Formats: sequence, C-alpha cells, structure tokens
Amino acid sequence: MAITSIESVLQQMRALTQASDRPVSSGGEVASGGFAGELKKSLDRISQAQESASSQAEAFELGKPGVALNDVMVDLQKANIGLQLGLQVRNKLVAAYQEIMNMPA
Repeated sequence: MAITSIESVLQQMRALTQASDRPVSSGGEVASGGFAGELKKSLDRISQAQESASSQAEAFELGKPGVALNDVMVDLQKANIGLQLGLQVRNKLVAAYQEIMNMPA
C-alpha cells in the first residue's frame, strides 16, 4: 500500500473524529472522554506508529548506526497492523451508521 494512500486514509479518519458531536476545545483536544476521545487517542497512536516506523526505515536506508533491519521490519509490520485495525473499525462504524440511517422513522 502506498504511503500517500495511507496518509489519505489517516486524514479521513481524523476528519471523522473531528466531525463527531462531542465538543472540541480550542486546542483540538476532545473536551470530555467517551467514545470520541478514545477514538482520537487510537488514531493518534496509529499515526505515531506510522511516523516512527517511517523515520526508522529512513534511518536504516541512510545507513545510520544502531538501526537493525529486523527492528525496522517489525516496526513497519506493527504500524501496518495498527492501520488495518483502524480501517476495520472505520468500516464497522460506517456500516453501523448506514444501518441506523436506513431504519424506518
């Protein structure tokens, strides 16, 4: 999967969390806990894992000492699994939303 498509998916997921009905403070943080807060934390962890894996891969490519190939591969796989989990959660949320919207009034 290309990095640009991953970034666009992460952007879409961030936009969905910001569009939730929960109040948002001026710093962009969710004002109260709950589902929206947990979703935002999860998206932030996914994003951080992606960024960390990318920077570690770049460091390995540049030949920086102390960066082992096996560590890079494991971190890239962890980031990929996190992204796949996020995509599955998003798909389930969209399906639930569509099901609710199709319910008779």
